[in-house]
Amino acid sequence: MPSSPAATPRRGVLNRSLAAACTTAVAVGALGACGTPGTAPASKPTDGAVSTAIPTDKVTLSILTSDESPTTKALTDAFVKKHPNVTIDYRFTAYDSYNTSLALALNSDNAPDLALLNLLGNTAKAGQIRALDPYVKAYGWDKTVSASQLDQWRSNGKGNQLGTGKLWAAPAGFSLVGVYYNKQIATKLGIDGPPKTLADFEQQLAKAKAAGELPVQVSNLDGHSSFIFQALVNQFQTPADSTAWAFGKPGSTVENEAGTKAAEKLADWTAKGYLPEGANGVDNAGATAAYTKGKGLFLFTGNWDAGVVDKAMPKGSGFFTLPGLTPESPAAGVGTSLAYAISTKAKNPDLAAAFLDFLTSPEAGQIQLDNGFMPVSQDASIKAAEGSVRAEFVEAWGKVGKSNGLTPYFNNATATMNDVLTSQGQQLIADKVKPADYLKAVQAEWAKGQK
Repeated sequence: MPSSPAATPRRGVLNRSLAAACTTAVAVGALGACGTPGTAPASKPTDGAVSTAIPTDKVTLSILTSDESPTTKALTDAFVKKHPNVTIDYRFTAYDSYNTSLALALNSDNAPDLALLNLLGNTAKAGQIRALDPYVKAYGWDKTVSASQLDQWRSNGKGNQLGTGKLWAAPAGFSLVGVYYNKQIATKLGIDGPPKTLADFEQQLAKAKAAGELPVQVSNLDGHSSFIFQALVNQFQTPADSTAWAFGKPGSTVENEAGTKAAEKLADWTAKGYLPEGANGVDNAGATAAYTKGKGLFLFTGNWDAGVVDKAMPKGSGFFTLPGLTPESPAAGVGTSLAYAISTKAKNPDLAAAFLDFLTSPEAGQIQLDNGFMPVSQDASIKAAEGSVRAEFVEAWGKVGKSNGLTPYFNNATATMNDVLTSQGQQLIADKVKPADYLKAVQAEWAKGQK
């Protein structure tokens, strides 16, 4: 993670932000079109015979990445420890130039075996990366990795819809957005643990406000009101419906009952003073710092801030994903992944796939968690320190995986959707636009992105 906070919840920013120890804003695409419908594609997949056998003679696996965190290095070190005949050719390119240089690297005679994807872009359409479906079948990833997590790297044959078709990259660690809560403030207010329903959550908001406590801390300079909006939408419709919109499924809309209820509730919470004054001028680092100093019962953000929170308030914070309308509602969360693709020119594609399979193991999952990501594996052996907020992330992550309830960031639905959600969210919070106008602008941007 870089030292300065990222402002956009996009996939490429996830790579930078988690790399600096989970202190910044967050999460999904980069340089415009992270997995943007209309840019990711169909190419002739490199299907055919594959092998799960790992060579026993000396062999080199080359990996191209812009990930500045210790994560990839720790994962490759663990893989080499299991297979000491493997040498890692670790090629790092700074994030700011990575996406523009990736095509050249993949087209070169010295193309890497594996390459980090911040966005699908034209890599598959241009035939630069391999379809991974033969490896999905060979390793059984469709049985070990939740579909809602794996499908974020699928694209249809026309390149205008994500979440369906061939798999082009495999996840190496995830982000998860939800709600942190200050246990000390909660105890003082007589709140015993996370709310079980959305109505319970709203009662806790009202109780905090009545007691003179700030109910919700949020960064809206970065547009994080969109996290609240999407979390609410997920409770008024199925995660599958939310995912369909984020992936550009024809006919999808947020100008529906779920979107209307979510936007109206966000506006209502603002009118009731549940969000901080001046939220539009506060960035992610500022909101998180304020929360750790006791300014806010709740904080809407993601796992990239867990390390900061645990350090500032040991065992003092909990975490949950926003609950549904009933206690039986399936768990839903918002997030995306760091992911790697196999180059079409890979010299060792089967070895590259073996490394991707290692990423789904409990051992790799523990490494991912320890380095600030949510693990690909859902194995019960993956644990965080008892009483830490990361431990509660693990619990929430398990519930989201079990219900297949991970939804991609709405911010990533088009190349410029994050800009629209940020600006419209700021105006909604400032009462300069009404919920219907907010939804109209967001849907218009979505429609523009499908052309």
